[in-house]
Amino acid sequence: MALYSLNGPGAAAASGNPAKQLVVFLHGVGADGDDLIALAPYFAHRLPDAAFVSPHGPFPFDMAPMGRQWFSLQDRSPQAIIAGVQAAAPSLDRYLDEQLAARGLDDGDLAIVGFSQGTMMALHVALRRPKACAAVVGYSGLLAAPDLLPAELTVRPPVLLVHGENDEVVPHDFQPLAEKALSVMGVAVDTLSCPNLGHSIDDDGLTAGIRFLAQAFGIGFPVDETP
Repeated sequence: MALYSLNGPGAAAASGNPAKQLVVFLHGVGADGDDLIALAPYFAHRLPDAAFVSPHGPFPFDMAPMGRQWFSLQDRSPQAIIAGVQAAAPSLDRYLDEQLAARGLDDGDLAIVGFSQGTMMALHVALRRPKACAAVVGYSGLLAAPDLLPAELTVRPPVLLVHGENDEVVPHDFQPLAEKALSVMGVAVDTLSCPNLGHSIDDDGLTAGIRFLAQAFGIGFPVDETP
């Protein structure tokens, strides 16, 4: 399997201290790392000791002159999607290892936040690493090839799935399917369905993701406070 060197924007811990946690954002198809790194200041408000990175997908987007992708979606069959995820996974795994090692951190200090195709990558990789990360947050995505989990799952990080009920790109129906498949395998899953929301992240979803990571990292979050 070919390995690709990933890179992208990042942000140091807002506290100015050495990072105690690492949050990795994985963008959707046609975007790039610059897209989701814009979320870092919102997460940093509650996670001041976290560093943030947002790698660009390894391939140019093949349906437009700009943007990146983790794999092609010209063929959206389940077989093509899992093949694409599997091909990109080793490069993402290596990137996570490199980023953690550079900060003297391990998987217990890691959270992965994906959007759309980035969620597909986050769920696939996080469930198959040697050690569990602290948390996975998946926005507007799906779990590729859930039938492979019984043979391939190695760890069970807590997962939050957030999805717009009016998602016109990745239908909301994929959320309960992923929830069921993960729950059957003993993975703790929280979900949030966002009414009147399409293929996007709204304030409720953002707040839920920040709260979830704060809890996973053992950081208090006042009940009535928003990010």
